[in-house]
Amino acid sequence: MIAFPIFVRFGLYRAIFRYTGMAALASTAKAVGIYGALFFVVLLLVKWEGVPRSVGLIQPMLFLLLVGASRALARFWLAGWSGKALYSEGRLLIYGAGEAGVQTASALGVAHQFVLLGFVDDDGAKVGRSINGVDIMSPDEVSDAVERMGVTDILLAIPSLGRARRNAIIAQLRELPVHVRTLPGMVDLASGRVTVHDFQELDVEDLLGRAAVPPDPALLARNLAGKVVLVTGAGGSIGSELCRQILLEKPRQLVLVEHSEFGLYTIHRELESLCAEHELPVDVVPLLASVGNFGRMREICQLYRPATVYHAAAYKHVPLVECNPSEGVLNNVFGTLNTARAAMESGVAHFVLVSTDKAVRPTNVMGATKRMAELVLQALAASETVDFYLQDGMQSQDVRNDTIFSMVRFGNVLGSSGSVVPLFRKQLREGGPVTVTHEDVTRYFMTIPEAAQLVLQAGAMAHGGDVFVLDMGSPVKIMDLARRMVKLSGLTVRDDDNPNGDIEIKVTGLRPGEKLYEELLIGDNPESTAHERIMKAREDFVAWRQLALVLGEMRQAAGHNDEVTIKRVLKQLVHGYNPQSAGAESCVIAA
Repeated sequence: MIAFPIFVRFGLYRAIFRYTGMAALASTAKAVGIYGALFFVVLLLVKWEGVPRSVGLIQPMLFLLLVGASRALARFWLAGWSGKALYSEGRLLIYGAGEAGVQTASALGVAHQFVLLGFVDDDGAKVGRSINGVDIMSPDEVSDAVERMGVTDILLAIPSLGRARRNAIIAQLRELPVHVRTLPGMVDLASGRVTVHDFQELDVEDLLGRAAVPPDPALLARNLAGKVVLVTGAGGSIGSELCRQILLEKPRQLVLVEHSEFGLYTIHRELESLCAEHELPVDVVPLLASVGNFGRMREICQLYRPATVYHAAAYKHVPLVECNPSEGVLNNVFGTLNTARAAMESGVAHFVLVSTDKAVRPTNVMGATKRMAELVLQALAASETVDFYLQDGMQSQDVRNDTIFSMVRFGNVLGSSGSVVPLFRKQLREGGPVTVTHEDVTRYFMTIPEAAQLVLQAGAMAHGGDVFVLDMGSPVKIMDLARRMVKLSGLTVRDDDNPNGDIEIKVTGLRPGEKLYEELLIGDNPESTAHERIMKAREDFVAWRQLALVLGEMRQAAGHNDEVTIKRVLKQLVHGYNPQSAGAESCVIAA
């Protein structure tokens, strides 16, 4: 009668035995302790004949032993302690015997999806010891352990480790026939709920092979905090990351412009959740609109009066734009012109264009249209007032230019839609082959957060007409990236040297408009900036009055789907543009 209400108060009858741990045992001990104290008091007061007072000490201890042992036995039985449970995922080593590794091991003990064979740690004080009966080994022992124990997976449970050391560990594990995966970062681990479902493929930063470029907080906040900010293409890979980064800088209002209903819905819901999670007082406004519609863009800019516009809306898939040059011109060139004009007429202070390294000496329509978009902004930036030619060939009234225009040029973005990393992962899941267009093709790479932070920081440094580029280190050979991803998935490459390998890497040939390598600069001697990894390019441009006449011809050609004229005009204005001969009728879109 004494124990029952106490156990109810401590929730012991509501406990799920399968997940019984130290906290549950502590609650049991507290409950039995209170019961024992009350029981001892009752013995002292009632003084039952023939019952020694020592029973008040011995009985609660036996009671604690029986209650605790019964619950522990139930926990082990329900969790498959006998070792007969099926382990469907494989045999695992956890790299990292710290808090994250131990927490993961605990979760594995409940889920029984992996057989945990050991921990790996660099700390000599831990090597040779054990955690819950699982041995800790040094990194030098991993190769032998993989072969001897039949290890299939290695999990990196080192979320706080520096990038350089992390890359060294991944390089060491790359040659082993195991699948290397990772845990989420420290923020995701803070909740204390780590399960096997949290295991992820290696971050794109791990595949990049270099440290991410750190942001400058002062530059990030300069044009954002407390202001109205507008982002076009807000539902895209770069646009959505821009919105996430902008939101954290606490603008007064964030206006999302996107022509894809689902893309807008998705990013709006995500940003609303972020606002609620971080208690951000930001008004997020989702607007369905196309940058090709000047009237709609002017209406938006005049209604919301943004201080800063980030123009990320563009067609970027090289073969698709090559096969649809008119749409590429209308969206990438005239979409930029429409948005820039709307911004000028509405008194926008800063306008930043998201550009690409494919704009440098392009061999494809996509790159050429992005360079044309840069030329448009450079011409506008150099003009105090602008006469915009209307579609009927007439001139508009002069528009005073108080807007600071700038462009940010970077390479391929790892993990974005259309990039090679998601494609390679999909091909690996399907058993191959992994497709590479050419053995020698190389690309500059950066991560999505890096790209977004570069855009925000560069825009804050702009004075007008600036073209910013990122020092992204050495270009990455796509064939090497494909081999790295195969090996880190625990698979082997099937080739002439290894005909029994798991995954074939197939060379498909360059796609329409594709280059073997990309460049970041048209001219030479880039200038340094306030950010050590951001440079400012010195690029020639065409004066607005001359450019406006050519734009009129290009708009007419795009309206009539005149591919010959489009490419002729692009070649006339875009330095180094060397179009390939493949026409739309011969286009084949390769993966």
